[in-house]
Amino acid sequence: MVHIGNSWDELLKDEFTSPYYLKLREFLKKEYARNTVYPDMYDIFNSLKYTAFEDVKAVIIGQDPYHGPGQAHGLCFSVKKGVKPPPSLCNIFKELNDDLGIPIPNHGELTAWTKQGVLLLNSVLTVRAGQPNSHKGMGWEQLTDAVIKKLNEREAPVAFIMWGANAKAKQPLITEPRHAQLTAAHPSPYSAYNGFFGCRHFSRVNEFLTENGIEPIDWRIE
Repeated sequence: MVHIGNSWDELLKDEFTSPYYLKLREFLKKEYARNTVYPDMYDIFNSLKYTAFEDVKAVIIGQDPYHGPGQAHGLCFSVKKGVKPPPSLCNIFKELNDDLGIPIPNHGELTAWTKQGVLLLNSVLTVRAGQPNSHKGMGWEQLTDAVIKKLNEREAPVAFIMWGANAKAKQPLITEPRHAQLTAAHPSPYSAYNGFFGCRHFSRVNEFLTENGIEPIDWRIE
């Protein structure tokens, strides 16, 4: 069964033994055996592995993994060093530069953010190669809903960052007023000019954290 290696194991244990997840697991066994699926099966839960429940300061909610070769590695919007940053990630870096003056990096690996408490969570954690949203509705949404609900229940404030319709679908799960909810258009080239550019979410997250006595995030990518 799933072994994340931190507090998420205990928090999500009922999810991992529930009928919907066992059904999802059987579906994934067949998908990985018959098709090319991203990310690598050992990377599926990297978002939770890299950022434990108690360490979360902010959550960026994505749609589903990148569906091109070598791109997805279990963190929304991130690609490993040596892989060309996709257009959405380039737009994220452009907004980061406009917002905080942070230089645009020469790679797209966002693990530095996860180490500071940024949970990079896709709504759906797997995808068939070349077929975006191909694993939508198979059960992942229930699991990621459970992650958001657990964070919503937490006493320590969290900044939830939701870009695009799929991410905003999680908004009703965030009911506690102590948390911040930041929404904008998706950073995709198709929608970035409709409200993503200029959202200033990076500085707004840090303002929220500072107001709550929490160490702000260094958004630089070295």
